[in-house]
Amino acid sequence: QVQLVESGGGLVQAGGSLRLSCAASGRAFSWYAMAWFRQAPGKEREFAAGISRDGRNTYYADSVKGRFTISRDNAKNTVSLQMNSLNPEDTATYYCAAGMVPTPGSEYAYWGQGTQVTVSS
Repeated sequence: QVQLVESGGGLVQAGGSLRLSCAASGRAFSWYAMAWFRQAPGKEREFAAGISRDGRNTYYADSVKGRFTISRDNAKNTVSLQMNSLNPEDTATYYCAAGMVPTPGSEYAYWGQGTQVTVSS
């Protein structure tokens, strides 16, 4: 079992930045690829970014590429999402997830409860 707890969400103006963090506990964090998903009101949950177990490979949705950066610290059991140049379309609940492959179509066995990000225009 892996427990995931997100933090760092909040309200920010368009053009601003936020940094989300996800703390993991339980089984060895470094066993898992990690990802961030998001779900906006009335929309399906979508992949935002993923990172491999060793942190060497990262993947991004086209909508966030160049603005968001995913990183991980296996010594601290954390994964982060630095979000820059935020716009109102980024408003969503952001979820941290753990799985075997950090790509959009992969299965993720563990999910956090989510943290709300609201971007005002």
